[in-house]
Amino acid sequence: MSISLQPKPKLTAPQIFNMSFGFLGIQFGFALQNSNASGILRNYGAEVEHLSWFWLAAPLIGLIVQPIVGHYSDRTWNRLGRRRPYFLAGAILSSSALALMPNANILGNIAPLVIIGAAFLMIMDACFNLAMEPFRALVADNLPDSQRTKGFAVQTCLIGIGAVLGSALPAILSSNFNVNAEAPDGVVAENVKYAFYIGASVFVLSVLWTVIKTKEYPPEQYAKYHGVPETKQEGLSTIFKDFAKMPRTMKQLGLVQFFSWFALFGMWVFTTDTIATHVFGLPIEDRSSPLYREAQSWTGVIFAVYNGVSAVYALLLPSIAKAIGRKQTHAISLLIGGLGLISIYFAPNKEFLIGSMVCVGIAWASILAMPYVILSGSIPAGKMGIYMGIFNFFITIPQILNGIIGGPIVKHLYNNEPVYALVLAGVFMLCAAISVIYVYDPGAIRIKEEKTLS
Repeated sequence: MSISLQPKPKLTAPQIFNMSFGFLGIQFGFALQNSNASGILRNYGAEVEHLSWFWLAAPLIGLIVQPIVGHYSDRTWNRLGRRRPYFLAGAILSSSALALMPNANILGNIAPLVIIGAAFLMIMDACFNLAMEPFRALVADNLPDSQRTKGFAVQTCLIGIGAVLGSALPAILSSNFNVNAEAPDGVVAENVKYAFYIGASVFVLSVLWTVIKTKEYPPEQYAKYHGVPETKQEGLSTIFKDFAKMPRTMKQLGLVQFFSWFALFGMWVFTTDTIATHVFGLPIEDRSSPLYREAQSWTGVIFAVYNGVSAVYALLLPSIAKAIGRKQTHAISLLIGGLGLISIYFAPNKEFLIGSMVCVGIAWASILAMPYVILSGSIPAGKMGIYMGIFNFFITIPQILNGIIGGPIVKHLYNNEPVYALVLAGVFMLCAAISVIYVYDPGAIRIKEEKTLS
């Protein structure tokens, strides 16, 4: 017997804002990691060709954690709700991991610093993934098709704001507050340490805001809008069953995500050493000179630029998508981002990279929003959490592949010139732009039908 589902009520702008505000803190922490982890690991003694191997922690952990969290959050209901218990626990654990990452030297007598740093990086990634996955499912749970572009755009805007603050904070502390930005080998500079402590506080407080200010539909009301969710505990084997039944749209978006996230991973890992070697002309062996520290700080600055651009561009996405279509919006954004990455090769000075990162910011905003907007319209009722988690496979697998082969390629094929890893990232971004054109978008079709009927 089929049950007629009721249309979900639209939410107000403040409700959408509160629902996504926690992502500001999550991305604050991610930005600190993305712009500083390579430099920290190099400070601890890592070779440049090994960086991508250490960064494997993030996608490997995400590959495991996000589907499991999605699976159980679909089946959870308690006083805090369905999704909120998970991202609250993730916030508390993530803040602890942020405080530990730049202090690996206090455990230096247990194991080599680089191993301890990599272990903290892995712990931090596990906690970040625990906090992040339920947020995307929460937006899809609470918003109707017609508001999802706006919902994910607001989320992306807040992600951008958090990332700007997190990326730029070490440089702000050193330049405006005279916090020491220099340190000997094996020690993380004070400006980076204090930035991580501040990031830990922002992470917890922003997630608490969402937990307190946002309500989730109780089971009876949820069933009216989504159908009755699965509550029987069939075990984790259901993840594999759901994977086998993934919607056609998810499979097609998987290729787009593969190209996009292969590119992003290469950018995050090799930007600092690209600036040091290709722009500043340092030898690849240099990992602690004042000029290398400047390259590390400049990475934070330009990463703040691309995240700032993404925050602004995200607010334009609903209007652009309404005018030219969701797929076309994503394709054009990826095209611009790919050209920006390739342009890094032609940088005559560090300031040129600001323009490159403006282009990357346009792609980043779209990557954080449009695939989820398109995907959410194709997911069966009651499966939002698990399929958002499974969708993460198409984010983590390309990062794992790049992590395995990226470092050796830089050393042996690119002759220790990491700039070519960023050029390859640009090419992959262009491939993503082409592949998104062929994705089936059922949500967009439903919106057109609703407009026709009204």
